[in-house]
Amino acid sequence: MPAPFIRPDPTLEYFSSEGCHILEAWNVAGDSTVSIARARVGPGVATRPHRLRGVTERYVVIEGEGIATVAGVAAAVRPGDIVVVPAGVVQQIRNTGKDELLFYCVCTPRYTQECYEAL
Repeated sequence: MPAPFIRPDPTLEYFSSEGCHILEAWNVAGDSTVSIARARVGPGVATRPHRLRGVTERYVVIEGEGIATVAGVAAAVRPGDIVVVPAGVVQQIRNTGKDELLFYCVCTPRYTQECYEAL
C-alpha cells in the first residue's frame, strides 16, 4: 500500500497537447479506480476539445474563472464549482479571467493516455 499522505512534486508538471499544464497528483497503476490531476489554464487559453473513452471526469475548480463546455452546453465556472463530464462526452474549458484557471481533474476509472481522444 502506498503512503497515506501524498505530496505531488511540482517539478513533474508538464504542458499537455490539450493546451494546459498538468500535474499528476495521483495516477498509479496499482489504483485503477481513480486518478487525480491538477490542471492550469492560462488567461485567454482554451483547451482542445476532447473526450475520454470509458472514463468519467470531474473538474473541481480551485482558482480563477472560465467557461466549461460539456456535450455542447457551456456554463461559467468559478472556485468551488464541480463540472461532471460523463465518459465519451466532448469537453473543453476556457479561461475567461486575467489570472490562471486552476482545477483538479478526478477521473474514474483511472485516466490513461489510451482513453484520451483529441477532436
